[in-house]
Amino acid sequence: MLTAKQWLRIEGFFPKPKRRRDGRGRPWVSNRSCVEGILWVLRNGAPWRELPKQYPSGSTCWRRLRAWEEQGVWRKAWQQLLAEMDRRQLLDWNEAFLDATFIVAKKGALEWAKPCAARAQSAFWWSMARDFLWEFNSRALSRRSTNLRKARSRK
Repeated sequence: MLTAKQWLRIEGFFPKPKRRRDGRGRPWVSNRSCVEGILWVLRNGAPWRELPKQYPSGSTCWRRLRAWEEQGVWRKAWQQLLAEMDRRQLLDWNEAFLDATFIVAKKGALEWAKPCAARAQSAFWWSMARDFLWEFNSRALSRRSTNLRKARSRK
């Protein structure tokens, strides 16, 4: 469960649930309860259908997760989190990461085999990796241009 302080920090990233103009229809489940349901599934690795009753239905949480991915909500949140951590100097941009998801490690394997779809990295993971690299590169470029300006001013 998210604390009130945690929710206040991320609440603005999520679009407000829509209501029909005529007021009919079932009201939307709150964003907070959907986020908590999504986090429960991620933490436990359980299928959506096994979400406990305290959360919205698995299909509701899954649909909201997909909609937010398509709207770029997760990417924007990730970029802002990286920027804030960078401002606080909590990131070491010289560190790198590797992903060996597609490397075949079978002894004696003669040919590379395409991994099954279940083993492939999710689109969410790749978008987060792309944003991490985007933040790193934008910071490196601004640092480089600042150094160039300083060098020119000394001449």
